[in-house]
Amino acid sequence: MTSHPPVILIHGLWIHSAAWKPWIERFSEHGYEATAPGWPGDLDSVEATRADAWGLNDVGIEAICHHYADLIDAMGTAPIVVGHSFGGLIAQELLANGFARAAVAIDPAPVKGVKHVPFTQLKSGFPVLGNPANRHRTVALTAVQFKYSFGNMLTDEESQALFDEWTIPGPGRPLFEDAGANFSRRSAATVDFSHARPGPLLLTSGTVDHTVPQVVTEDVYRLYGKQPDAGQVELRIFEGRGHSLTIDHGWQEVADAVLGWLDERVAVAPAGAAA
Repeated sequence: MTSHPPVILIHGLWIHSAAWKPWIERFSEHGYEATAPGWPGDLDSVEATRADAWGLNDVGIEAICHHYADLIDAMGTAPIVVGHSFGGLIAQELLANGFARAAVAIDPAPVKGVKHVPFTQLKSGFPVLGNPANRHRTVALTAVQFKYSFGNMLTDEESQALFDEWTIPGPGRPLFEDAGANFSRRSAATVDFSHARPGPLLLTSGTVDHTVPQVVTEDVYRLYGKQPDAGQVELRIFEGRGHSLTIDHGWQEVADAVLGWLDERVAVAPAGAAA
């Protein structure tokens, strides 16, 4: 029986939850029991999801949040949540609503209130946002699009290998919801920064991330910084890393940084209770 709280790993758009397997093993070595349940509509494997992705059609941010909240309710204890990209946005929402004792948001999709929209972010989202009909259906990236959005700091060979191994079609709805967040009164991408959070939050960014550029994550960090408990929120920058940082050859650096932060900040944190 581990003395550490359980960990839920949450993937982002276009990457199957099975890509977290090395993280699960790494966390286990450090005494953390980690699981990586997929989004609602994901199937058990990359191959199955590619072959039958209809279940992801029209799945949005709210549905994904409720999916993980229900899983946490069934656990009976508030876990640590670690999310990448849109998973990082979901992790923040779960923390803000009392479903987690701590959260790590790795290169997270922007929350409502972020003002910067860099060109690389627009280009990364264009395969979906370029066609309004994509809001209600799934969209698969091409290998070229994946190279730009995820693998811009990788060799062509490594980017292609990751594309072949882990990519799945992703629902377009979360991207449309995020893109219009600042124009919606009740955006699904809203995080209640003033809500009393039961534990600490780590935000991370890769300095050359095309999909969620560093300036975007820094905007999120500043939004948290306006709150009284801003000391609970930290920002970690990974030099020379792109959006593939959780699955590429350097994933261990990121995983170990997260583990080190958890050991420092969460070991003595109060457990709290799942809402």
